[in-house]
Amino acid sequence: MAGLAKTFNGRVLNKSKEKINLTDRKYQGKIFGLYFGASWCQPCRAFSSFLSEIYDEFHKEKRFQIIYVSADADEQSYNQYCQTMPWLAVDFRDHKLRDDLAMKYSVTDVPKLVLIDGDTGKTLCTNAKEQILYLDTEGVNFPWKSS
Repeated sequence: MAGLAKTFNGRVLNKSKEKINLTDRKYQGKIFGLYFGASWCQPCRAFSSFLSEIYDEFHKEKRFQIIYVSADADEQSYNQYCQTMPWLAVDFRDHKLRDDLAMKYSVTDVPKLVLIDGDTGKTLCTNAKEQILYLDTEGVNFPWKSS
């Protein structure tokens, strides 16, 4: 998984705020969703709740992992919001990485969900939010591809 692991290079945290290693065997063969959102964003809060349900339902079967990329302005809001999510997160203090990811994936508004092949780092789908909310709500065609 050199592609995705190289991008994050130890700057992803688990729920306990410990750095995780994306080259670990347990992350091989996974599809990663980069979830761009913010605690102050009401549509993000609604989508986070829905996404948590979907994630719980099929993350093991579909080999799906999510990394949250925050657009919050303060660390306390970020920390509180992360506690409501069952997935990994980019370290809040890594402003450069968060900005670089937002630029790389053309994030102009939140929420946004982008799917990445964890092993290659290749972008699979830039409109995964729309896929899961409207086009394939059961995840039958997961991992989705951008049209």
